[in-house]
Amino acid sequence: MKFTILSILFINVYTGRIRIYRRRNMTKLEKLYSIIENSREVGVKLSKDVLLQVEELEEGIIKEEILPALGNDIAPRLEPIKRDLVLVVEYHPGEPISVALSRKIKISEIMGAKTLTPRGSTPVKSEKRPTEMELHEPQKHIENTTKGMRVTFPDGTVIWHRQAIDTFIGTLRKIGLERIPEVDIKHGNGFNLVGRVKRPTVPGRIWQHECDGWYIYSNISNETKKEDLQRISDHYHIGLTIEEGKPK
Repeated sequence: MKFTILSILFINVYTGRIRIYRRRNMTKLEKLYSIIENSREVGVKLSKDVLLQVEELEEGIIKEEILPALGNDIAPRLEPIKRDLVLVVEYHPGEPISVALSRKIKISEIMGAKTLTPRGSTPVKSEKRPTEMELHEPQKHIENTTKGMRVTFPDGTVIWHRQAIDTFIGTLRKIGLERIPEVDIKHGNGFNLVGRVKRPTVPGRIWQHECDGWYIYSNISNETKKEDLQRISDHYHIGLTIEEGKPK
């Protein structure tokens, strides 16, 4: 089964007033818009080069933060569909979202469409070949590899992938990787669950996944992943619902 999801975001932030919705923890995108708005309010005129950099940064944030969450929301609803399709999402700030089904089967077939593929996580592994005694990669003890994991946020967002590690990392990204070190969860001889320190690699073993410049300790059982998410949820009063099960 293969799905192609296209999000076309028409975000006109350089004409008219930028509306910033303040929250306790501002996102990078909100901070970016706030900088632009504050510059205008004090009469600072941004050059074309600066606006181009801002546009590239905005696109990067949408690619790395918005699209992964969008994909996690949509994927479970598309699971019953047995055909290729392209969904077109048209968004204008302050207006209802329009969603359409295109008869094209690839984004590249839509004139002017630009594909923004969010960057996923990458296993951190050694460049050396494992010895004969270390043939499997990764080598770690997991009591039950078939249960899977499904995580539901109070706002209805569901993160649910066939691999528990993908659900785990997707959930951490939605919460905010930069917030996780504060919970002080340690694994593997004192390495943070999410941190900037890379554990030295060993041939045939994967200790961590790299994601958005952070190292996520992944060499843990599914049960430990659930316990870690529950601990983070309790720390920040998120109210996660964590269940076992894989998408069919």
